[in-house]
Amino acid sequence: MSFFSYDNIALYLAIVLSVINGILMCFASYKFFQMIQLSNYKIRGYFKWIKDTKGNYVIRMIVLSLLSLFCVLVTNALFDVYHSEELYSYLGLIFYFYFTIVFITNLYHAPQKTPLKYTKRMTRLNIAMFVFVTAFSFVAIAFSTEYINFLKFGTLCLVPLFIPLFVPLVHLILIPLESLIMATHLHNAKKKLSKMPNLIKIGITGSFAKTSTKYILNTILSVKYKVCMSPHSFNTLPGISKVVNNYLNLDDQILICEMGARHKGDIKKLCDLIKPKYAVITGVGTQHLETFKTYDNILDTKFELVQSLPTDGKTFFNGFDDGAKTLFDRCKFAKQITSGVDDVKDYDKSGTTFDLTIGDKTYKDIKTLLIGEHNVQNIMLCVLVAKELGLTDKEIINGIKLLKPIPHRLEVIDTGKNLILDDAYNASTNGTREALKVLSKMPGKKIVVTPGLVELGEEMEKSNIEFGRRIAKVADIVVIVNKLNFASIKKGLSEAKFNEDNIYQAESLNSAKILLKDFLQEGDSVLFENDLPDNYT
Repeated sequence: MSFFSYDNIALYLAIVLSVINGILMCFASYKFFQMIQLSNYKIRGYFKWIKDTKGNYVIRMIVLSLLSLFCVLVTNALFDVYHSEELYSYLGLIFYFYFTIVFITNLYHAPQKTPLKYTKRMTRLNIAMFVFVTAFSFVAIAFSTEYINFLKFGTLCLVPLFIPLFVPLVHLILIPLESLIMATHLHNAKKKLSKMPNLIKIGITGSFAKTSTKYILNTILSVKYKVCMSPHSFNTLPGISKVVNNYLNLDDQILICEMGARHKGDIKKLCDLIKPKYAVITGVGTQHLETFKTYDNILDTKFELVQSLPTDGKTFFNGFDDGAKTLFDRCKFAKQITSGVDDVKDYDKSGTTFDLTIGDKTYKDIKTLLIGEHNVQNIMLCVLVAKELGLTDKEIINGIKLLKPIPHRLEVIDTGKNLILDDAYNASTNGTREALKVLSKMPGKKIVVTPGLVELGEEMEKSNIEFGRRIAKVADIVVIVNKLNFASIKKGLSEAKFNEDNIYQAESLNSAKILLKDFLQEGDSVLFENDLPDNYT
């Protein structure tokens, strides 16, 4: 009887098994979906993750596949499937489904910095993946039943081998559809913005402090205006278009957009959509040097925001940063630069006290819950913008008093026994320097937990050696997370004569937290500096 005969029960079982396998493989593809999303749906970034992690997850899929296949073959041999009842050919699949479910369970319980977001685009990718894998599974079963009868349904076990290739393949197939959808979103966003001619639009960019500055500016301006701020880290073209379409209200008076970039031209695309009148440059460093290739490319890309302003636009620069000052000198339009950080008086776990000069007036002992000189720099930058937009000195000071610590950005957590400095979302050289300054002011034994700095290209080793030297001046104990930068940070620590008995290594952030219990005492302060992006773990 032909496999495709309508009265062949094996045909219907093959369909059911293919559908089940399609569902399971979508769950098993979680990490691969996550990586293509974190790579901004760029194939190069996806395969770079595979290369950088030495195919760790690819090997796991291979092990899952081969182990399951081995169990199927042994089961088929024991029951002599070729000559026995058809039913016995299904028994080996019990092992395959069991191993797959265990694999998926472990995958979803693994710690993650940025979990997969099931956006509409990711949902479409999952649906397409399900259809693709289901069809592939059915063809594999049909082929083996006809030509490799001894294996029969065991060919399902081979499907995981192809998942690392299926994910980018399905992504490529969907690109024309995604391009059409993106074009529609951009059209709708532009149309909505055209209905708001009086909307004040502000773009914020830089290699660091973008998110902190965005939150500070939003809080201060909200004293007087109705403000829409791009939430979370929405700083790409899809993210900003979503902000305009879904978050911006027609009665909003100000739109603040954080603008991120990894390649030249990224910020120009954002400006073509938003058309900001005001620009804020927080600072320029070597972050994302891996994709930009040169520091000049980073400078040029940040300057795209300035070049996109209208003739009556204005740019505000962080005058405490050399990169921002370089762009200040290059700027030919209306501009302002911050100054006066020497007025910072003191800071501790409760916040920072500083004197604030606005124009020709100085206000003494301004208090903010934000900690560190760098946050005062960010505040002063936002004060310039607020003054330009007509806020009174009193409104600005009231706004500063309303500022709250920003999660994971040098956020102080007092547990009652210890002080935790959560700087997990900082990944810049400048940011680590400021975080260590703050740690030096904290009480008790000082502990640094960090995986080091990433995305710095050829500068990564050098930067992490220097990072190790700076840690040595402040910390009593260092826990280096992951193997990636262990040698570089340890080298820097050793060069600074740091006690090697106080250097520890942990495989993951969770392992580091467990390790802390061995030596953390009441009154100690712990700095969690950076957390590796998931594409480095």
